[in-house]
Amino acid sequence: MGDLTKNFSRSEFTCKCGQCNHFAVDFLLVTALQDACDHFSAKYNQTVSCKITGGNRCPEHNATIPGAAKGSYHQFSCAADHKFFLVETGHQIDPDEVADYYDNKFFDSCGIGRYSNRTHLDTRPNKARWDTRK
Repeated sequence: MGDLTKNFSRSEFTCKCGQCNHFAVDFLLVTALQDACDHFSAKYNQTVSCKITGGNRCPEHNATIPGAAKGSYHQFSCAADHKFFLVETGHQIDPDEVADYYDNKFFDSCGIGRYSNRTHLDTRPNKARWDTRK
C-alpha cells in the first residue's frame, strides 16, 4: 500500500543522491502510473506492481546520469523511469507494451521514452517521444 495511491509511495520517487531529500511527486504523474497499474492488472487478471527505477533528481545528481538532459523533467518531480511486473509470475510487462499504452492515452502530450528494460513517462504539456533501442 502506498501513501500517494494504492500502489505508490512518496519514498519511491526520492532522489537517489542520498543528500537532498528531493521527494515531491507530480499529481498527474502518479495518477498516470496508477492508471497504468490498474489497466495492466485488469488486462492480465492479476496483481501488477511497479518498480520506479528513476524518480526525482536534484540538479547535482542529474549531472551524474549518463545521457540525462540538462532540463530533465526528473528534476521537476514530473518524470519516472519504471517497470511493471505481474506479481504472481514475476514476469515483466514488455516496456513497448507500456509505452504503447501511454502513447494511446497521451497522444498529444507527455514525454514517453522507450528503453530496452524500462519505460519513461513525464508530464510535460507537449508531446515528446524517443527510443534509445535504435
